[in-house]
Amino acid sequence: MSTANPHADDDAIVAATRRWLEQAVIGLNLCPFAKSVYVKEQVRYVVSPARTPEALLEQLMDELQNLSDTPADKVDTTLLIHPFVLDDFLDYNEFLDVADAAVEDMHLDGELQIASFHPDYQFADTDKNDIGNFTNRAPYPTLQILREESIERAVEAFPDAAEIFEKNIETMERLGHEGWDKLDVGPAR
Repeated sequence: MSTANPHADDDAIVAATRRWLEQAVIGLNLCPFAKSVYVKEQVRYVVSPARTPEALLEQLMDELQNLSDTPADKVDTTLLIHPFVLDDFLDYNEFLDVADAAVEDMHLDGELQIASFHPDYQFADTDKNDIGNFTNRAPYPTLQILREESIERAVEAFPDAAEIFEKNIETMERLGHEGWDKLDVGPAR
């Protein structure tokens, strides 16, 4: 269950997300590609006012087009934070198919893709409190829009992406729930 405040204003929501990005994603090196775009200020933070999946889909499509139309040196990735919709992880997980279909429908597959983060993120066949799930836990439900080109460059630098996942699980196991809670980055057990 998330400890983040869903009634916070946009600035507080972005601040909580930035803290998570700094302390967990970059601080624990969960994504070795995140630091570069963060330092260059190429991350766009968008707080969605959407209260229905349909409204979120509309905004997601706007953000997909926006990222596609914006030069990578200005914005490399977008975090679409949606604190008011899809707070149930199973609903969120189902929405990911809709999000991927939007990428295809807009003919942006091969150019953009979506990564997913949620306060209750749970990988298949794991217990909900398995520490490995915390690699994808964020203070608020978040859809990250990524450029395929950036992913390709990252894969060149880190050819075995499976090693990143395995390393992240090892990092989280060393950290444990108590260590995660001390980071104070949002979702706690």
